[in-house]
Amino acid sequence: MQRLYDFLRRHPTGVDSFWAVLFFGLSMLNVAALTTHGSTVRIAMVPAVLALTTAIALRRRWTQAMLWLTLAAGLYQLALGAEAQFCDVAMLVVLYTVAASEVPRWVSRTALGAGLLASPLYFLRFGVDKTGNAAEDVLFTLFMMVPFALAWVLGDSLRTRRAYYAQLIERNQRLEKEREAQAKVAVAAERARIARELHDVVAHNVSVMVVQADGAAYVMDAAPEQAKEALQTISGTGRQALAEMRRLLGVLRTGEPQESEDYVPQPDVEQIEVLVEQVRAAGLAVDFEVEGAPRRLPSGVELTAYRIVQEALTNTRKHGGPDAKASVRLVYFDDGLGLLVEDDGRGAAHELYEDGGADGAGHGLIGMRERIGMVGGTLDTGPRPGGGFRISALLPLKKS
Repeated sequence: MQRLYDFLRRHPTGVDSFWAVLFFGLSMLNVAALTTHGSTVRIAMVPAVLALTTAIALRRRWTQAMLWLTLAAGLYQLALGAEAQFCDVAMLVVLYTVAASEVPRWVSRTALGAGLLASPLYFLRFGVDKTGNAAEDVLFTLFMMVPFALAWVLGDSLRTRRAYYAQLIERNQRLEKEREAQAKVAVAAERARIARELHDVVAHNVSVMVVQADGAAYVMDAAPEQAKEALQTISGTGRQALAEMRRLLGVLRTGEPQESEDYVPQPDVEQIEVLVEQVRAAGLAVDFEVEGAPRRLPSGVELTAYRIVQEALTNTRKHGGPDAKASVRLVYFDDGLGLLVEDDGRGAAHELYEDGGADGAGHGLIGMRERIGMVGGTLDTGPRPGGGFRISALLPLKKS
């Protein structure tokens, strides 16, 4: 049954043609049975029947043309003097089709006007009440206008529903495209975040490992114990870097953080002191100071604070020179966390930091600004008077 229904929907003209043939047969029987008209009128009605039958068969393929053909057939009948016949039902069918089709609105309104005028023109031409009761003529004429009005209203309602349904489909497709676009943006943002994480992990830990390796090679013969400590620091730093890289690569593979004993948690403010000790062990003198009452902060703020200090100290090691010193100051405010990282080294040009590091491939201050922007903070950077570089940040604590 469903196959038959699908076939009929795919071949609307064929369905209409079937009904047109049946309609033609019934109309010709009606014309042949006329007793109030002579044979000349009955023969003259054949072209009108053919025209209206053709209009039914092709009403959905050439809707507008079939409307004009139907109007011509109606005027032909008036001129012929033939009263209403069974074939005139085609006028209602064509009017409904025009109202339901995607034709210009003026065509639909023209069809409605012609349909409403059909009854008055018919009764002006033929009349109905032989006793001369004009009131009954008017009422009957108005009553015969109702089918034409109903046919147009039903067709126009169908057209409105189709338009609404098409609008819903279009809206659904548009929302689907927007969701896909948002998903792509989210994926790109997540990958950018992971890239920044990888940059911070690799840049910091590898630089510590390089410094320790150079130191171990230098004191290998003269101070084996110091060389052993340096190698242990390299080993621990490498394991930490590997664990963080595994965690981040796990996110890239599955889109979700992986839980494993080899994966370390996200760094927080408390680990900044551990970070400072690592940098000191790598040979950079760092003063560390905390003001205010330490307390637990949102994880995003804590991770941002840690990464900013990590990036700043990495830049000091890379650009500050061999005798550079740095200071890290954390200040807990009621409504935020302040960071101040300064060094007295020779530093690098501010533009070099902006461009993403000495090789042009890192993130530098650009990555810092992106991180701070995600938590709604502010960043102020620039050279210090007398030499060195300063990085100041304020991370607000958003209250719900």
